[in-house]
Amino acid sequence: MTVQKVLYAVDELSTWVGKAFAWLIVVLMTVVCVEVFKRYMLNAPTAWIFDAENMLYGTLFMLCGAYTLAQNAHVRGDFLYSSMRPRMQASLDLALYILFFLPGIAALIYAGWTFAVDSFRINEHSTVTAEGPPVWQFKFMIPLAGTLVMIQGLAEIIRCVVCLRTGEWPSRLKDVAEIDVVEEQLAHSEYVDEEARKAAIERAHEIDEVARQRGMAGDLQK
Repeated sequence: MTVQKVLYAVDELSTWVGKAFAWLIVVLMTVVCVEVFKRYMLNAPTAWIFDAENMLYGTLFMLCGAYTLAQNAHVRGDFLYSSMRPRMQASLDLALYILFFLPGIAALIYAGWTFAVDSFRINEHSTVTAEGPPVWQFKFMIPLAGTLVMIQGLAEIIRCVVCLRTGEWPSRLKDVAEIDVVEEQLAHSEYVDEEARKAAIERAHEIDEVARQRGMAGDLQK
């Protein structure tokens, strides 16, 4: 298996997990709407609903972290970073991954596993409300999320090494919705004329095609 295929496999794992758990937002919205109806229309509030909402949102937030990293979408202060050459970017990223990312995520996995196991042993329940629901299953999301982020982070480190060797960033598995969103916005924009709209859409397709060709060329070279 080539390096590029390994990177794509990790991207696919992070993307699948992120999109699967993103559906929790629908569950959370449903829970909130039902509780609002019960509270204000039936005068029958649910005591543990606050805990349930916290656990749903926390699970969603944590398990989408690897997907966000796979899409290179985490917040970055890139005022200087964006003007750097790829090898300089890779050197900076590699240093930060080694100095901060790896120790931090390793500590998160270790501490999260310890907290989750201790919580399971004592059958810990929430103390926010009377007779709160169990929380040990929620705490197990911490080491799980950390493990997924660690796997994706190792893939990003490999990307940095490849970029240092070749001078170009290896392609990553992009979310196909990104180009579609650009095209849809351009298609309905009132401030872009027809020629500029077509040129921008063609340019978006060219960028996507170049990225794919680079990925295929990298596979052949490996």
